[in-house]
Amino acid sequence: MSQSYKVNVNKTFDFDITSKEISMLDVIEISQNYFHVLQENSSYTCEIIASDFNSKTYKVKINNNSYNINIFNDLDILIKDMGFEVGASKKVNDIKAPMPGLILDINVKVGQEVKEDDALLVLEAMKMENVLTSPRDGIIKSISVNKGDAVEKNQLLIEFGA
Repeated sequence: MSQSYKVNVNKTFDFDITSKEISMLDVIEISQNYFHVLQENSSYTCEIIASDFNSKTYKVKINNNSYNINIFNDLDILIKDMGFEVGASKKVNDIKAPMPGLILDINVKVGQEVKEDDALLVLEAMKMENVLTSPRDGIIKSISVNKGDAVEKNQLLIEFGA
């Protein structure tokens, strides 16, 4: 059984391609990122301009025309059909203690604007200092703890505003 893929070009055109069809392509690598392709008696010069293997996105130049290509396998399609999307925007509205511990430091104030990965506070747990960072850009709506407080697992620490 051959694997099938959905290919989207320039967010406009969709194609279904099987691994069998891919293996039947007449492709010769000219140099790194440059290829010569024969398809249905037509000759094409192809260059891979950019690629992101993890997100399966590519920018390809074929006969001097550029195309943005996204490739989806069966698992990608199933995940999307279930309502999940890889890289979907994070909408975390609060930070809870991941474990019991002691608040050593609070690096933000109510109303402060923070960026994703900014240090919010330091939680000491099991003799280790853990820096809790912001999961998204936002504004601090409230801080439910003070420096020196002991906290329990899942206790609310910080809430984000809009």
